[in-house]
Amino acid sequence: MIAERSTTVRAGAETLEARLAVPPGARLGVVVSHPHPLYGGDMDNPVVARIVEVCAARGLATLRFNFRGVGASTGRHEGGRGEQDDIRASLALLEETLGGGARLALAGYSFGAAVAAAVAATSPVAGLAVVAPPLRITEMQLPTGIAGPVLVVVGAEDQYCPPAALETMHAQLPSATVVVVEGTDHFFFGSLAALGDAVGSWADALLAA
Repeated sequence: MIAERSTTVRAGAETLEARLAVPPGARLGVVVSHPHPLYGGDMDNPVVARIVEVCAARGLATLRFNFRGVGASTGRHEGGRGEQDDIRASLALLEETLGGGARLALAGYSFGAAVAAAVAATSPVAGLAVVAPPLRITEMQLPTGIAGPVLVVVGAEDQYCPPAALETMHAQLPSATVVVVEGTDHFFFGSLAALGDAVGSWADALLAA
């Protein structure tokens, strides 16, 4: 796997710490966003790291970052509003890095999934991976016009994503592939391999699109 290097993302007045990996010749990249900052979420989260690892192993460029107010990123938490700007700025940096004509996708975990979905609803992306969407506590803005693959991954025992809410979400995103990982909850303890399998299939579909 190509080693990540430290970089920064300029998001308006804020400077975000980030890590970037660009395999030679990469024309497809994924921005990966982390869980809720007020509950310990950051870009070193094991689920975020697994998503990055799986995508990079397939030759995709990856950019993960700390939302504003997290780690060395400046600013403060804005409840998902300013965080959308953080993702858009990260997409812009990755596009600049890969050059014109590159295809960009989004992946996010929990809070990061909700923010990524909101950005995908207003910005063109090549695909979207939504991991453990917190549907019990967050009303998500869902994209409807993504031409590429859309993935939703949840644990069968997810405390924040009840089955009824997941069914409603799938009805609103009928083209999405929904993967329910048995024997795990919102945090995927002991199930990162199964999560990686689902994300890997999504990454393969991105490459084939």
